[in-house]
Parts: sequence; structure tokens; C-alpha cells
Amino acid sequence: MRDDNVRKGILVPGLPHPLMCPEKNEGWQRVRDAYDKARLEIEETDAEILVVYSTFWPSILGHQIQAFPEPEWTFVDEEFHDLGSIEYKFRMDPEFAQLAVDKCEARGLHARTVSYYGFPIDTGTIVALKLLNPDNRIPAIVVSSNMYANRAESIVLGKSVRDAIDASGKKAAVVVVSALSNKLHTVEIDPKEDKIHSLKDHEWNLKFLEYLGKGRLEDVSQLSRQFHDEARVPKVVSFKPFWIMASIMGQNNLYEGNVLAYEPVWGTGSAVVTMTPAEDTAGDLEYDEDDPEFYKGDREVLDFYDQPGMGPLEEGNGN
Repeated sequence: MRDDNVRKGILVPGLPHPLMCPEKNEGWQRVRDAYDKARLEIEETDAEILVVYSTFWPSILGHQIQAFPEPEWTFVDEEFHDLGSIEYKFRMDPEFAQLAVDKCEARGLHARTVSYYGFPIDTGTIVALKLLNPDNRIPAIVVSSNMYANRAESIVLGKSVRDAIDASGKKAAVVVVSALSNKLHTVEIDPKEDKIHSLKDHEWNLKFLEYLGKGRLEDVSQLSRQFHDEARVPKVVSFKPFWIMASIMGQNNLYEGNVLAYEPVWGTGSAVVTMTPAEDTAGDLEYDEDDPEFYKGDREVLDFYDQPGMGPLEEGNGN
């Protein structure tokens, strides 16, 4: 294992079925078992903080980081309320959350902590923390998923969180809560007959898992837009999680990937994958996009065509 402040990266799904009723489907049970294996991998490290990025927690303005010391509530999933109530009480690290906000602001991002009793913790975070950290042994922070953040902003967000990890001196495990393909069944199904929503979704899920299994995290990050186009999933779910994971862990392919499970959960492609920093695996490749260090706002690329002589239909500039 490569000596790195980020000891482990984990991709997990966030629907409540593996937590609430894994016995209803063999695949759901395999996801639950994979969660248990990922928990053991975390426990075998010396991680002192869990950094959770959940696509189930969308934000609109800037980036929010959960900092209430002990969020506690009785939760019912808004889509699957028939599964029943989830009691939770978590342990957060307010000081680390504030440090992460400071590092975001230093890189030009708008960020803030969220810290009040009763804040609605999202389904994905609840499922991930209850299964990966059931006794609250490791304190956590939770980072929201800004719906409108582009690639540059997302990468700078990840680097800001990495700045906080390095500045704190703490060893970290990064948990990204997201599906692969994300199309849900829109009609009631027999749980035993659950399947990936479409063959195309399944094929692209397998392609991503092949790369992840080889430790090619940065390649997956670079291919995320293609996956979004092919699998037609919302961008907050598809490529942002891999941008975030890569920018926190390190934008390279030097990882040992371990695909612990891949199953349908109510039509979605639900995988549990662990990534461990390694000395030498797939190696570095040349990447086709820039690597921003600071966020300076959206680039107004359409303004390019408003400049004299630069429009696409100006003579010599278009067909």
C-alpha cells in the first residue's frame, strides 16, 4: 500500500433496501454483505475521519458540509416509505468540517457548514454510515453534491477537502455514495425479479467496474461524461462522484481496486467498490482535460462568439 493520508476510497450505493430488507432479494443481500466487507477494510486501516460525499444530498448554492456534532432523528425514505423507519445517531467532526470550509474558501469556492438539530440527513448518508460505521467509531463529515457545479468546481472541491485532510494530519477514508446507472423502476415489482433497468445501462456499468477493478480511478473520472451520455443518468449522480473521489484521493491510476458487489437495486446499478492507494498498478496516463487548482467562476464560453470576427458564421470561422 502506498503511504497516503487517504487510506481508502469506497463507492457505495445509497438506496435503503440493503439496509432495511436485504432478505427480499439475493442481490440486495450480496450488496449488504459487500458493505460488511468494506466496513472491515476500513477498520483494518488507521483512518481517523470519514469523508462522505453523497449524491443523495443535493445543494444549489455553493457547498455544504455537515458539522452538527451528533445528528439524531427517525427517518423515513421519501420514495420507499413502505420499508419503515430508520433510527440514527451519528458522530460528526465539527472542527474538521470548518477546516474543510476554510480550505474551500481559500480555493475560491463558496462553502458553509450546516449545524443544527433536525437537519434532514439524506438517505444515502444514513445507509452508508449505518453500514460502514455502525458504532460511530470514526467521526465523519458529509459533503453535499452541488447540482450545478461543473468539472472544474468539482475537482477544486475535492482538492479543498484533500487540503483539509493534509492540514489536519488525520488519516482519512473517503466514502462516495452514488449509483452507477440510476434509472429506477417506475412500477411496482416483485423484489425477487429486480434487474438493471436496461441492457445498455448494464454494459456501461460493467465497463466502469472493469476500470475500477484495475485501479484506474483517473481514467474513470475522465470517462465519466461518456458514461453520462450513454447511460443517460443525471449528472449529479454519474460523473461528479468520480471527479470528487479522484481529486481527493489523487488524480492517477495508482490504486488497487476491489469490486465487492454489483447488483440491481430497484433498477439501479448498485456497486460496492474499494480503492486502496498502491505503489504500482495501472500507472499514469496522459489526460485530456486541464487540472484546475482554484475556482474562478464559470467560464463564459458562449461569450467567445460575441467577439467581432469570432462568431461561428463569420467569414473564415465557420461553414
